Amino acid sequence: MGNSFTGGGGGGCGRKKKAKVMKIDGEIFKLKTPIQVFEVIKDYAGYVVLESKAVKRYGIRANPLDPEEFLEAGKIYFLVELPKPPVEKKVVPVTRRVQSGVKLTAKERLDCLMMSRRSASEVAFGGGGLGGSGSVRVKVRLPKAEVDKLIGESRDEVEVAERIVDLYVQKKAGGRRLGRI
Repeated sequence: MGNSFTGGGGGGCGRKKKAKVMKIDGEIFKLKTPIQVFEVIKDYAGYVVLESKAVKRYGIRANPLDPEEFLEAGKIYFLVELPKPPVEKKVVPVTRRVQSGVKLTAKERLDCLMMSRRSASEVAFGGGGLGGSGSVRVKVRLPKAEVDKLIGESRDEVEVAERIVDLYVQKKAGGRRLGRI
């Protein structure tokens, strides 16, 4: 009769006495247990050991094992390098202020801002204000006969425009409303 062996419970078999550690490049090495984590990482500066179940469950958020913990036989662990913290450089604040010889008050800056946001029609017609150096657009209602008379008596378009403006001012001063500004 021969001897027989049944591999149950791990008492007589050497399979379950080692822990497997896998590096990021896929290399696997087996370590006899009991062994502490710090003994595994002493040759790998900047590396940590992660339990495979934690990696499976939490992914990259898995917590590394403490250096004093023991590796368990029959389990798989990962040896990974921690990302290096960024080197802190002295940050020079960027200023957006343009310093020129022009000193403006807050009101003047606001006026400049308002001027920069004017519509194209205001710019094309001289700003739309009566006190400025630009032109003003005025709508005047005149009878056709009066307009024909003004055109016939004038030498060119400029004189026609001047006479229409004069007519408008005279009638406006008299209290009669001819048009809208």
